[in-house]
Amino acid sequence: MTDMRLVFLGTNGWYATPLANTVCALIETPKRYIVLDAGDGIWRLDEYAVDSSKPIDIFLSHFHLDHTIGLHIQPKFRLMKNKIRIFGMPGTKKWLGALVASPYTASYDMLRKSGFDVQINELREGDNRIDEYSVRCAPLVHADPCWGYRFELGGKTIAYCTDTGPCENLGALAKNADILITECGLMSGQPSSPSWPHLNPEMAAQAAKDAGAGHLYLTHFAANLCKTKGDRLQTQAAARRIFSASTAAVDRMSIRI
Repeated sequence: MTDMRLVFLGTNGWYATPLANTVCALIETPKRYIVLDAGDGIWRLDEYAVDSSKPIDIFLSHFHLDHTIGLHIQPKFRLMKNKIRIFGMPGTKKWLGALVASPYTASYDMLRKSGFDVQINELREGDNRIDEYSVRCAPLVHADPCWGYRFELGGKTIAYCTDTGPCENLGALAKNADILITECGLMSGQPSSPSWPHLNPEMAAQAAKDAGAGHLYLTHFAANLCKTKGDRLQTQAAARRIFSASTAAVDRMSIRI
């Protein structure tokens, strides 16, 4: 069994507020850092990824700006010596080539000329082996194409599923996972919209319970609805009424796995 750490660098959806930056989480293993999405919470990465010998693997669920705007912050990490790779669904190279480019931000070509090399890799749906760990990828239910991930590493299983409404692949990726990290884009009792699917805390908790997950961490809170720590505690309480091992994440929360 490997000692690992999970750190939430950003826990808001849509936009940053004084309470939280947009969604980003970090899994630290003895051999590498794994980053889940690249919201503007990624600005904290160099505070936690302090071992320059460990590579950094960034997994993008999809390309909405609250999950990718942090790629604009990449030049901040030029002093880091870590090897950085970005992973995503087919089309990732094309879409990042348009997003991380002039006139919006420094392009990857410009970053590489300055000595900051970032590799972009496209995964296939299903099981993928990446060095010493594996990741299963499956589409979720959202307004635009979005992938969920199931990581098998260090003797643990961690599922990351955001943004999504209730769906079969959410349950499949979370099945018997030690940790399920999923979104809470709606408030308690709020229904999911067919045109813009998200989860409320009850839906997330039911998914964790049905899947037999060990612990549920809620993230990607609606910035316009879940505005205070008290609001987050209310979503946590709603989730715990269904699945007691539920926690509403906050920025900088750190958990030993």
